Amino acid sequence: MIKSTEVKTLGEVKEMLEDIPKEEKDENKRAKELLSYLKKFVKTKPEQRKKLKEALHNLNIIKLNPKFISKIIDLMPEDAEDLRKIFFGEEFTLEQDEINAILEAIKQNK
Repeated sequence: MIKSTEVKTLGEVKEMLEDIPKEEKDENKRAKELLSYLKKFVKTKPEQRKKLKEALHNLNIIKLNPKFISKIIDLMPEDAEDLRKIFFGEEFTLEQDEINAILEAIKQNK
């Protein structure tokens, strides 16, 4: 059952799954497998994600909607090429000053 369509980072999903009582996780094979996967790949801490999300939002770049902010936090791109891949196929491109601002925000919140 879909309860919400709010965009979440992988780390936020991991936190939600960790909050599920153990008995429910044991009964739900999918939740258990997803949590195992997320533990391997989520490298950011909750406070770090929160700070970076706020920093990216405060850049006031109109192109950075919640979907892109979540992808940036999940992937933590280290250079312009990796950042551009997140926006590949979109109807717009990032300006160099926007790329620099995003990468600087990531660097400061690592």
